[in-house]
Amino acid sequence: MFAVIYRWRLHEGREAQFAAGWHRVTAAMHEHCGSYGSRLHKADDGTWVAYARWPDSATRDACPDVDPEGEAMMSEAVAEYLPSVRCEVMDDLLAEPPRGLA
Repeated sequence: MFAVIYRWRLHEGREAQFAAGWHRVTAAMHEHCGSYGSRLHKADDGTWVAYARWPDSATRDACPDVDPEGEAMMSEAVAEYLPSVRCEVMDDLLAEPPRGLA
């Protein structure tokens, strides 16, 4: 599996607009490009962070712009794009331990 970690600083008051755009875009990527989905949250330092999962990097790179309106909603809310991180994911590191184990 392949993952990308994205980070942004947003314009004040644009959080809801950004989140709505992000959810639209990621839903379209899941439907049209085969992404495994993503998680979005606000970090303690005020940046917004998303973790998006893909079968592999080639699948992500081949995904076209699937929701231009959603992407515009996100772009209008972004004050600063911070560097993204691409990484290969080890499935066993993401697994939760069986119930009953400490």
